[in-house]
Amino acid sequence: MADQKKLGATVSEEDELAGSEAPLLDHLIELRKRLIRSLIVLFILLIGCFLVASQIFDILVEPYRSVAPVPEDVRLIYTAPQEFFFTQLSVAFFGALFIGFPYLAVEVYQFVAPGLYRKERKAFIPYLVATPIFFFVGATLVYFVVLPMVMRFFMAMQTEEIEMLVRVSEYLSLAMTLIIAFGICFQLPVVLTLLAQIELVNSDQLKKGRRYAIVGILAVAAFITPPDPISQIGLAMPVYLLYEAAILSVKFIEKRRAQREAAQQQAS
Repeated sequence: MADQKKLGATVSEEDELAGSEAPLLDHLIELRKRLIRSLIVLFILLIGCFLVASQIFDILVEPYRSVAPVPEDVRLIYTAPQEFFFTQLSVAFFGALFIGFPYLAVEVYQFVAPGLYRKERKAFIPYLVATPIFFFVGATLVYFVVLPMVMRFFMAMQTEEIEMLVRVSEYLSLAMTLIIAFGICFQLPVVLTLLAQIELVNSDQLKKGRRYAIVGILAVAAFITPPDPISQIGLAMPVYLLYEAAILSVKFIEKRRAQREAAQQQAS
């Protein structure tokens, strides 16, 4: 009887997946529609962010002001007539991506979801929610901790004869690079947990790979952050802690899987 139920569930899943199958042309048409919608949303957000680029600029400059001896004296310069305009455009594009990321993630999920089983769709949703949350956590760490430390480090190099005059494009490039780098690296537990969910990795492999993970994290931190030890250590340490958290998350998934398999064996 249990075998019949199991067979019926398998057939039902196959029917569900078969019902979602479509010719390649239909998939391409669907992909084009979603790309067009995503580009329209990004373009609207880009215009909106460009209109408030000065306010976004003030927000991004605040970490610099917070560590300056006299915040009111903080000045950023530009050395080419068009530099500040393109900087504002870059800030607007950054803001559009940051705000529009959840919508883009939903569009990706809705495109992929028809090719998944129902249980796979349910398993994928938590990762869809966790991705922007971890990105936001990484960006928050940059804004309140790492970027002020980096600017304090660079300001300490000034002397009576040598004053630091910061170009607006270079400071904003530094701030946005750090935010994006931390946001992406903070996806590590999400990726590892998702790989464990589909049984591509397990906790034992992650434990044995700690030394390689440390080397890889340090290499990535050195590659994607500015060449100063503050930002590199500031990225490497939390990412390694997230790696350890991912091991705990993978062990939890393995425990639940073992309990589910034991229950199925008892039912059969």
